[in-house]
Amino acid sequence: MEQLRIESERCSQVSRFKRWGHKGYSVFQSLKLKITIGCLVVTYLSIATFKNASAQTEIIYVNQDQKLDEVVVSALRTPVTYSQVARVVTVMERDEINAAPVQSVQDLLEHLLNVDVRQRGNHGVQADVSIRGGSFDQTMILLNGVNITDPQTGHLSMNLPVDLESIERVEILQGPGARVFGPNAFSGAINFITGTKNKNNLKLAASVGEDGFYSLSAGTTYLTGPLKSYLALSRKASDGYIENTDFTSTNLFYQGQLTTSEGDLDLQLGYNTKGFGANSFYTPAYPNQYEENKTTFASLRFSTKGKVKFTPVVYWRRHQDRFELFRSNPASWYSSHNYHLTDVYGTNLNTSFNWALGKSATGVEFRSENIWSNVLGEEMDEPMKVPGETGAFFTKQHTRTNLSYFLEHNIYFDRLTISAGIMANWNSDLGRSFNFYPGVDLSYQLKGNLKWYASLNHSLRMPTFTDLYYAGPTNIGNADLEPEEATTWESGFKFNNHLFRAHASIFYRKGTNMIDWVKQNAEDKWQSQNLTEINTLGLEFSTQLYPRVIWSEDFPLKSLKMTYGYLNMDKSSDEFISQYVLDNLKHKLSLTADHVIWGDLGASWSVSYQDREGGYLYYDKANSTYGEERSYSPFWLMDGRIYYQRPVYTLYAEASNLLDKDYYDRGNITQPGRWLRVGVKVNLDL
Repeated sequence: MEQLRIESERCSQVSRFKRWGHKGYSVFQSLKLKITIGCLVVTYLSIATFKNASAQTEIIYVNQDQKLDEVVVSALRTPVTYSQVARVVTVMERDEINAAPVQSVQDLLEHLLNVDVRQRGNHGVQADVSIRGGSFDQTMILLNGVNITDPQTGHLSMNLPVDLESIERVEILQGPGARVFGPNAFSGAINFITGTKNKNNLKLAASVGEDGFYSLSAGTTYLTGPLKSYLALSRKASDGYIENTDFTSTNLFYQGQLTTSEGDLDLQLGYNTKGFGANSFYTPAYPNQYEENKTTFASLRFSTKGKVKFTPVVYWRRHQDRFELFRSNPASWYSSHNYHLTDVYGTNLNTSFNWALGKSATGVEFRSENIWSNVLGEEMDEPMKVPGETGAFFTKQHTRTNLSYFLEHNIYFDRLTISAGIMANWNSDLGRSFNFYPGVDLSYQLKGNLKWYASLNHSLRMPTFTDLYYAGPTNIGNADLEPEEATTWESGFKFNNHLFRAHASIFYRKGTNMIDWVKQNAEDKWQSQNLTEINTLGLEFSTQLYPRVIWSEDFPLKSLKMTYGYLNMDKSSDEFISQYVLDNLKHKLSLTADHVIWGDLGASWSVSYQDREGGYLYYDKANSTYGEERSYSPFWLMDGRIYYQRPVYTLYAEASNLLDKDYYDRGNITQPGRWLRVGVKVNLDL
């Protein structure tokens, strides 16, 4: 039986002392004593324990037919099976991903429980992903456990260096995860996992569709002794569904996993580049916008073996973008495009061990976030040339450092599970001492496969560089913003067996200093502000049925899934027109099904209903003026795929927005209508 390598503990990060404040030594000036000591401790331990040290991810092996309860997930800082998690964690494995009638990771998330995906451009061009009514800046994005969230803006966090065909597994933590993943896992976290195959394999995929769309990808897993390598290359493009919505996107990704007697070494290298027409992405007053992004990512992780497991991790992520308000024929007053470059360095050491009173984990994490820009940050003493651009210079820069200490302990009784932990956090932008963010989760097995769980967690989110500094024709940043904080209570029931999985929960989040871009009148500019308080009451329900477990493998219905989420936000800021935070999904219903039509011919369907709170200022393009505020209208969406599946290849035809609905889920941005595609996938074990 094929085995799956499943990543469990979350990863973290490494620091590089270079180009801070545009001087090689200025990092040490900015750190102060407490940061210096913390960083030296992490560096020393990472080196001193390397021969016995461990990567951040605990790797186990489970058979494909093993039930989900026994799969290890990353909801805690110590390895824990799905059945032991006292939280709501949505796990989507490769079989479900293969069946989904989608072409991008962003489209895949559209139909998941209480996940709100507000796309500006389709096929993964740009999307704002939020969880449980939070904003897109409040969701942490991880790749194989490594935090790749963008500090400039959450708009860019989903610029993954991998395509959908490389994703073997998705884990979504619903609710705050500060004590697990650190700052900015405010309302949830999404972990994309690759490289789980344990045999030589070649995967090829190609699809074409309307509006000049095409997608090509190739990925191979190759084993040479103790080294397993995964290499993937993909490219997709389209002429666009309306004017100035064309795009091209390319990904290159390598993951190497080396097994030694001392432990397991994991290396990731990724690169993503995309250019796209950004029709009305940030303001409908200028529909001829254009943007180009480049993302480079690398991480190295080592996992020791033994009773005490050490996990040192280092990583680096660079993101560079150019934003053009006018793609062509600029106005006379337009002087320059916007240029940004962010470098994020991090290092982390996590230690976990079992003892008589349970399982404990301790960790320390250092993270440096740096930006160079001609728009964001403080004025530089001397301009710096923009890499790869002619006649363009960075004139502004900002650096902030973050240090976090973690402590968590887990106790497992016959029926009762208790997990409690705390994060102590210090950030250089706040200019104050450590702040503490505790949390506790517990669950109790009531009867058979029925479990009750409850949790109480405190979380924070630092303002992005865009929140703090962006100033443009329609926006004004706010350098005095305070971090967001929230306390979340949650309780519910979970039921899991081979045939049927379900959960129902209720949660309440009390948020303070919530950050949003708001204005009081239509003619005002958008300004980032700390809204005094936003309290969120949420209800969730999900159920998933696998009828072939009871009947036979020939039963027509393979799987059936239904999820529903309800949110009610008590806003103390009704006097504001909101751009992001107050426009939450009040109701979201999703239905997905995968079934056989005849023999090897099958079909999969995804249907969703979305009813969004809030509204947007309608822009009259004919007269180039803003009009009245319009409420978002609820809508139904349906995606479908018909496929012919053989062991080695799959042929399919699919359509997104099958009902050809006109809808808006982000301001005045026109969403695509019905979009038809055909494709082929080849999966060869070598």
